[in-house]
Amino acid sequence: QVQLVESGGGLVQPGGSLKLSCVLSGRTFTDAGMAWFRRAPGQDREFVAAISISGKDTLIDDTVKGRFTISRNNAKNTLYLQMNNLQPEDTAVYYCASRPGYYSPDEVGYDSWGQGTQVTVSS
Repeated sequence: QVQLVESGGGLVQPGGSLKLSCVLSGRTFTDAGMAWFRRAPGQDREFVAAISISGKDTLIDDTVKGRFTISRNNAKNTLYLQMNNLQPEDTAVYYCASRPGYYSPDEVGYDSWGQGTQVTVSS
């Protein structure tokens, strides 16, 4: 059974930083394309960032480009999202997702999801 467990969310002031982590079990990490999505209050879930199996290729949504960085440590089966210069509009539940093989910004194809971690940006 594939399981994803996120951590690292919390309350931060505008301009602050957080680093999210997501540990994958039940699937070979080096066979998995990985991504972060988020759902803001009253909104649909949206793509944030995705990363290839090797970690060399990434996709970052324009709304967070230059502020967020996605990375992975294949030795630790862990996905990361470094979030800098956070703004109130970044407030959301952040989800990591896994799919076999190729990474993608499209939710379709991601067959495993974490439970989500809350990020709140407020003064």
